[in-house]
Amino acid sequence: MNHTAMNSTTRRRFLGQSACSAVSSIPVMNMLLNLQMAGKAAAQGVPTDRKSLVCIFLHGGMDSFNWLVPRDSTRHATYSTTRGNLALPIIHPTESALNLRELIQSGGDGQLYGIHPSCSGLQEMFNGLGGDTAKRRAAILSNVGTLIQPVTKAQYLAETVPLPKSLYSHSDQVDQWQTSVPQGMTQLSGWGGRAADVLHTTVNDVTSVAMNISLAGNNLLQVGNSTTQFVVTDSGALRLTGEDQSSALHPLRLKNAAHKSIIEQSYANLMQQSYSQLTKSSIELQEFFLQQFNNYDASAISGFFPSDNWVASNFLAAAKMIALRGQLGLRRQTIFISHPGWDHHGELLDSQTEMLDLLDPALFAFQRALEQLGVQDSVITFSASDFGRTLRSNGNGTDHAWGGNALIMGGPVQGGRIYGSFPDLALESNDDTGYGGRLIPTTSVDQFLAEMLRWFGVPAADMSYVLPNIANFYNVNSSSLPIGFLKPGTWT
Repeated sequence: MNHTAMNSTTRRRFLGQSACSAVSSIPVMNMLLNLQMAGKAAAQGVPTDRKSLVCIFLHGGMDSFNWLVPRDSTRHATYSTTRGNLALPIIHPTESALNLRELIQSGGDGQLYGIHPSCSGLQEMFNGLGGDTAKRRAAILSNVGTLIQPVTKAQYLAETVPLPKSLYSHSDQVDQWQTSVPQGMTQLSGWGGRAADVLHTTVNDVTSVAMNISLAGNNLLQVGNSTTQFVVTDSGALRLTGEDQSSALHPLRLKNAAHKSIIEQSYANLMQQSYSQLTKSSIELQEFFLQQFNNYDASAISGFFPSDNWVASNFLAAAKMIALRGQLGLRRQTIFISHPGWDHHGELLDSQTEMLDLLDPALFAFQRALEQLGVQDSVITFSASDFGRTLRSNGNGTDHAWGGNALIMGGPVQGGRIYGSFPDLALESNDDTGYGGRLIPTTSVDQFLAEMLRWFGVPAADMSYVLPNIANFYNVNSSSLPIGFLKPGTWT
C-alpha cells in the first residue's frame, strides 16, 4: 500500500463511516494487516530520527487557573476578587510551603506568574533543571480550548458563529480534545490515530508494534481509520497465554490454552484462516513486546520515580517504551496516559493539592529520566483535559467551563515561557461568557496540536486530514509556527 493510496482510503472512511462501525471495525488484526501490506517500498524516505509524543490526559476538567496564577499585585488582586475563597495567596501568611512557586520567564508575555505550591518539579523545569537556564524544559500554554473557528464574546452571545457541540459536557469535550473535531463527527477517530494513518506504515518498520501505545486502556485519541492503539499496562503487554497463573488447572490458563489451540489450527475457509493467523500474530506481537519490556534494564532511571506513586509508575513505563523505540521498530510513537479525578465541584483546594502531589513528581521524574537516557530532544510531553473550570467559586469548588491552561515540556520546547494570551480574570470581562468566569479560549486545540504535529513529521498536505479545522486558524504551508513554543531548528 503506498502513501497516496492509504490516504485516499482513509479520507473516504473519515467522511463516510458511522460512529459504531468505525470503532468495531478496527480490531488488532487490522493493525497487523496494515503492517503486512506496507512492504519494503514504504521505507523510501524514512527518517532516521525517532520522536515521541506523550499525552497526560487529566480527566474530569482541571482547574488550571489555580495551577498557574498571576503574581504581580494588580492582576493577583483581580484573581483574588474573582476566585474568592479559592484564591491562592502569593505569600502564605503562616506556612512558607504554601507560597506560590515563582516562575521566572525568559521571553513569553513578560508578566509575573506563580505555579501551585505542590509543583516544585514543574517550577524547576520551567526555571531550569538543576538551576541551569539552558535546560528550561517546561512551558505553559494559556487559555487553550476546543474551537471550530475563532470566537469573540459578542459572537458567542449572538450565536453568529459555529460553537463546539455540547460545550461544558464531560464526554463531549473529552471526545473533542481527542478528535479535534468539535462540531462532531460522522465516525469516531482521533487526531493521534489519523496521524498514525499518515505516518505509521511509511515511517516505522514493517514489523513494528503499533505507533500509538496506550497505558490507559482504549482511548479515542489514538484510534485511526486504518490504525489503532496498542494497549499495555505499566507492567508490559496484556498477554493471553496465561503463564502467570500458578496452577496448570487454573480456569483462566485452561481457557487461554484452549483459545491458543483453536487459532493454531489450519482452516479451509479463507476468512477463518485469516482471522486465526492474524490473532496468532497479535499474540506473538504482544509476547514480543513483553519480552523486550521485561528484559530492559531500567536501573539507570528507576531511581528517579517515587515507588508509592501510581502516576509515576505509568511514566516509568513510558520512559522504558521510549528507550525501546529501536527494538520495537518505531521511529514515531505516541503514548497516552490518563490521570482521572479532576472534577472538583467540591473540596478543590485540598483535593487538587493531593493530586498535584502525585502528578508533579511523576512529570519531574519522567523528564529527568529522559535526560539520563539522552533522548530529551526527541520527546514532547503535554497535558490535556476535558475543559477549564469557572473562575468563580461555587462555595467549595468550581464548575464546568471552557478555556484552560496546558503544560508542554521537553527538549524541543522553548521553556520558561507562558504562551498564548493569558485572559483577563475579572468576571464579565471580554474573555468571560458571562456565566461565572467561563473563559472563551484564545488559542485553539488545533493550533496546539498542529505545532507538535509539524515537529512530529505530519506533512502539510496531510494536516487537514489529521486536523480538519486547522485552516480556520493557521496556514499549514506557513514558514512560521501557529504558536511558537518549539525551538528553532527542531521542526520542518
